[in-house]
Amino acid sequence: MGRYRRHLFENFQDENFNGDARYELAYKRVKRIKGFYIHAFVYVLVNAFIILSTFNRSMIGSEVFFKWDTFATAAFWGIGLLAHGLSVFGRNIFFSDDWEERKIKEFMDKDKNQKWE
Repeated sequence: MGRYRRHLFENFQDENFNGDARYELAYKRVKRIKGFYIHAFVYVLVNAFIILSTFNRSMIGSEVFFKWDTFATAAFWGIGLLAHGLSVFGRNIFFSDDWEERKIKEFMDKDKNQKWE
């Protein structure tokens, strides 16, 4: 383990959670965020090139520029980019940790109130 990693490891130690495990989780999260930003950057570059090259070959307001083919790549790739972004940043939008705990307590209370005879 490198000096920088060891320093991070020592600063992340917690009595309830292993410092190395916390570091690994944080490291994976940073890698996922970095992957999303690279994906977004490539998306902007490629789609800007496609749209600008189509724009340069046509006149403003012409039928050639405003065809579905011009924006189809950006639209479908944008759906994929949105899904990628939700997987990185929106993990707990619908099912947060609080929701999980409430649901567990609800099922435990339900089972406790049921009589097994």
